[in-house]
Amino acid sequence: MASVPPERRSTRRFRRPPAAGPPPAPPYGRPAEPPQDQPYPRPDFDRPPPAGNDWYPSPEPVPSREEPRRPRSGDRRPRQDRDAVRRPVPPERPRGSRRRRPRRPRRLLARIGRVLAVLVVVQALLLLSLRWIDPPTTAFMAANPDGSVQQSVPVEHVSRTFLAAVIAHEDAALPYRAGAFNWTVLWSRAASHLSGEEDPSGSTIPQQVAKNLFLNQELSAGRKAVEAALAVELAFVLDDRRMLELYVNYAQFGPTIYGVCAAGWYYFDSPPESLSPAESVQLVGLLPSPGHVRRAPGGGMDFQVEDGLGWLSRSHVINAQNRVPRHLDNLGFTPVEDAGIEGLASEQEPSDDDCSEPPQEVTDLIAAEGTG
Repeated sequence: MASVPPERRSTRRFRRPPAAGPPPAPPYGRPAEPPQDQPYPRPDFDRPPPAGNDWYPSPEPVPSREEPRRPRSGDRRPRQDRDAVRRPVPPERPRGSRRRRPRRPRRLLARIGRVLAVLVVVQALLLLSLRWIDPPTTAFMAANPDGSVQQSVPVEHVSRTFLAAVIAHEDAALPYRAGAFNWTVLWSRAASHLSGEEDPSGSTIPQQVAKNLFLNQELSAGRKAVEAALAVELAFVLDDRRMLELYVNYAQFGPTIYGVCAAGWYYFDSPPESLSPAESVQLVGLLPSPGHVRRAPGGGMDFQVEDGLGWLSRSHVINAQNRVPRHLDNLGFTPVEDAGIEGLASEQEPSDDDCSEPPQEVTDLIAAEGTG
């Protein structure tokens, strides 16, 4: 069957007229033309084509991602000011991670710990050095406004009678006790002090050494606690012989007299190795109250002092004269030997520090007082 070609008729009359409104937008790449009378303007084919590749305009630039921040509600500053003060965006943290806070408290505690550790080490070295070194001064001597007269002497050159009297009067359990004191006795003393009652027993020799070397005469509970702690450390690093040696060399025997060397020459014109039992008992009697006595003219002790408290020192001397000789008769030099000191002072070889000559300071003091 033969095909019949369609008739070429115009279909313009069947087209719907355009609705009233703005003209349609020109196609992409074509410039807009001014409207004409005819509803569907035709392109002007008489115009020559543009030269080169200018028929299609260059594509519009793609906006960058770093667009200016949109103004927020309440932000009244101009856009240029807001863009100028834009803050840097912090890096994103991974999920599950916590923000670390500054560790200032930990650093402070670490510094305090280091300082305390240094103090502990220095204190330990200081106490350990007392095993071989005689300190040039003590806290008691430095706190004395009238000065001090003192000279150390090895304990082997001190009268065994005097050493036995010191142990009997101050701390009879020194050679037989492990540690600085008995804890039961210490608690009873603390309870008596807090309740205002009289102290049932005195301090031990390690406690008195700690007080004489590092503390003062204050009678507060805090000072007593520090004294007990220092005494424990001293008893740990020092043996009984060295503890007794430090005590007899730095104990106070007068307003400005410290140590058995200066005390023997000041009161009795005698070296420490030659002290008699009577002289030894009088000296140990001064230990509880040494500030209210002076040298009598020609030697001895005079309790007629200006402060009027000579009776206090004299009462302690009388108490020692009533108690100590009985202990010496019963025990003899056994406690001294148990403390690690053997032989007699007269059997020791002479040395430069045996205090066989009076210290120059003692001689000057006797001359100044006019009691020679």
